[in-house]
Amino acid sequence: MTFGKSYSALVLACLISLAGCGEQRSTFRLLEPAQPFDQEIAEQLVEVFENNSKHRIELVPLPERFETALDALEAGYADLSLTSNAQPFRKGITTVMPLYPTVLHILYRRDRPDDSPEELFRGATVAAGPAGSASRRLMTEILDTLDINEEAVTFVSDAGEPADVIVLYLPILPERVRTVMQESGAAGMYRFASFGEPADIGTGSGIDRAVLLNPRLSPFVVPVRTYDDIPEEPVVTLAVDKLLVSRRDADSTDVYDLIGEIRRLQPAFAAAYPMLFQHLSEEFDASRSTFVLHPGAQAYTQRDEPTIYERYSGIAEVLVTLVIGLISGGYAAVQIYNRRRKNRIDGFYRDVMAIRDSISERSSAAERAAAVERVRELQNEAFDLLMREKLAADESFRIFVTLSNDIVAQLT
Repeated sequence: MTFGKSYSALVLACLISLAGCGEQRSTFRLLEPAQPFDQEIAEQLVEVFENNSKHRIELVPLPERFETALDALEAGYADLSLTSNAQPFRKGITTVMPLYPTVLHILYRRDRPDDSPEELFRGATVAAGPAGSASRRLMTEILDTLDINEEAVTFVSDAGEPADVIVLYLPILPERVRTVMQESGAAGMYRFASFGEPADIGTGSGIDRAVLLNPRLSPFVVPVRTYDDIPEEPVVTLAVDKLLVSRRDADSTDVYDLIGEIRRLQPAFAAAYPMLFQHLSEEFDASRSTFVLHPGAQAYTQRDEPTIYERYSGIAEVLVTLVIGLISGGYAAVQIYNRRRKNRIDGFYRDVMAIRDSISERSSAAERAAAVERVRELQNEAFDLLMREKLAADESFRIFVTLSNDIVAQLT
């Protein structure tokens, strides 16, 4: 009895253990971002996963021996990192998914000429972040797109005298952007620069040229009064995605599950940042990413695509139907054709039998000779049809030949 209870308890414990094994949990190590806002987003990811998911995201600090987060990620120190799509390609880094657009805000002093972007930048002092930053790199690419030599502008640090042009590289978060503008001295003294009108997008305008030359960029319109009383008119500018990236050798199943969880938890992210995560989508153009798409991410984006069988099953069904139809039609045609040939030989049977029955013992020699002539004509006609394949050289034809020859013999 005691053994039975122990055995039952053991079985129950095994079943519970097996049930727990079916619910796989993963912990993703996310590098702490250097930028304050990115740090805020990373902390939000950790909190949302902690409260709503079986998986966990753990923030890990960037070791001093690594210059950048991507260096640490490639070295295997972490699993994930946040980075700009404006970063240069690295073969050890793969894209998991874009999280939100980071928008280029270009502000210029109100006393600057603004007849054209070229006039706005030429000879200007530009505050675009430190050398090597995403905003500085993106600004350099834009100047190149506008055919403005980088030497025609003077990049300055954010500190010191107010610059002629200030470049802010931020997501659309009104409170955050207003704070940054105030800290940089842009409030009141500056206005937004726009790359044309919203109607110009898609018409071969300058903004289209910039996107064509750099597919990582996308057109973006900042609506009127997004930041209280500014901008005074819609601003056409450029945006670059903030990416969630991973090591190339990260487990594909883990990456697949991570994307699914982020998509499932989108309402929780949107509750904290409604204007930011409303753009979160699993349907993104991988060709616009700086980095190669991770296999797990590729599997996730293609999960609803039909298999080769499903994709071509309709065509296959039509082809099978056509083939069956052709075979059936061909078989039917052959049957009809053979039936017609059979009907023809049956007609010859009837004709020669009628000739035989028309002759009796009282028939004259002339009548018999005429009957023989008619039988010979029927034989010639049958052989002509045989040569033209209107009759088959089968048993029925041989019977006709034998029958007609016997009748000729009887009549002569």
